[in-house]
Amino acid sequence: MSSPRNPPFRAEHIGSLLRPKELVEKRYAVAAGKASKDDLKPLEEASIKSIVELQQKCGFHAVTNGEHSRHQFWGTFFETLNGMEEIHLREGGYDQSIFRAYAPDVKSFMHEKTIPNQVTLATGKIKHTGTSSFLPEFEYLKTLVPKSEWKNIKLTLTSPSWYHFRYGPNKAYLPGVYNSDAEYFADVAAAYQKELSILYDAGLRNGQIDDPNLAYFCSDEMLKGWKADKENFQTADEQFAAYLNFYNDCIKRPSDFHMGIHLCRGNYVGSRHFSEGAYDRIAAKMFNDLDVSTYYLEYDTPRAGGFEPLKSLPKNKNVVLGVVTSKFPKLEDQKEMVERVYKAADFVSEGQGISREEALKQLSVSPQCGFASHAEGNELGDKDMENKLQLVRAIAEEVWPGEA
Repeated sequence: MSSPRNPPFRAEHIGSLLRPKELVEKRYAVAAGKASKDDLKPLEEASIKSIVELQQKCGFHAVTNGEHSRHQFWGTFFETLNGMEEIHLREGGYDQSIFRAYAPDVKSFMHEKTIPNQVTLATGKIKHTGTSSFLPEFEYLKTLVPKSEWKNIKLTLTSPSWYHFRYGPNKAYLPGVYNSDAEYFADVAAAYQKELSILYDAGLRNGQIDDPNLAYFCSDEMLKGWKADKENFQTADEQFAAYLNFYNDCIKRPSDFHMGIHLCRGNYVGSRHFSEGAYDRIAAKMFNDLDVSTYYLEYDTPRAGGFEPLKSLPKNKNVVLGVVTSKFPKLEDQKEMVERVYKAADFVSEGQGISREEALKQLSVSPQCGFASHAEGNELGDKDMENKLQLVRAIAEEVWPGEA
């Protein structure tokens, strides 16, 4: 069976795009009670309309809303489920020992602010409310593109383990709520399936999970911390396998619903990353056991390792090569990036025993991550971002001339 195509397209981006300053400031004002939510919506819609036009101008087909309706990349899916509570809003605070101190994002958040943004736990049994937190984003995007292109719209989705990995063993839920991770995972999966069902019924056919947590299993530093943590009741390899099974339960879907996953190493204040490490440790299991069609992989710096793990890519799956950095304004050399794509294809070719030309059919190109995973965005300007997007499109056109 061949890998699905269109989506993914030859030129992709990961989802978030720089937000206008006035939008960011207005959202902070609303959060501080200094402005009304009613004042925010017109700014959001105008900003999204403009960012869709930019994507179209740059030749991208899988348009997103740039995540301009969100403050952070993960949105509010978990916060809107029955049973989930933002415990950092509780009067009197909470026990900060719940965090897995060696989790790369927790370390970065603690360094910056002393506590992570949004500390959300299961304080009751988790259940979907029947109202989708992502649906309004999709519905507004549908008003901005022809109906024939609705199937191409890409919606970025919350990692199923986002509010699990960061907490210590059995600390993603309060005592007495769940007896085990298996029970917690089952309820999250049911809620995730409900969310996807609502979105599918509305016409969504292109989803992308934004997931830092699986990439953390590539990090020597994280794995060292895991091994030293006496509270862990399973090895890192066992936890990774449990996550793959959990994700598969979450993303059960019709065959015409394209699902991809972006393995993120972090995209935080000051264009900082969370973790490092090559994909070698996880590639074979992830490529073969995780039920997604497309892997959006970061390959902009040596911290991601080489292309060798692509030898494990099955014939029915795709990889989008994030060879252009979204963190800094310096523009990569197009010829060098094209050569990197060919080098990646050669490893796919070697692993499958096929020609480079056949291997290229399973590849695409993109920036390595979003441009604005958090509100303020990375250390580059709007024109820099546009130049990066145009470069991605130019690389795709050189490698796959005439293809979307």
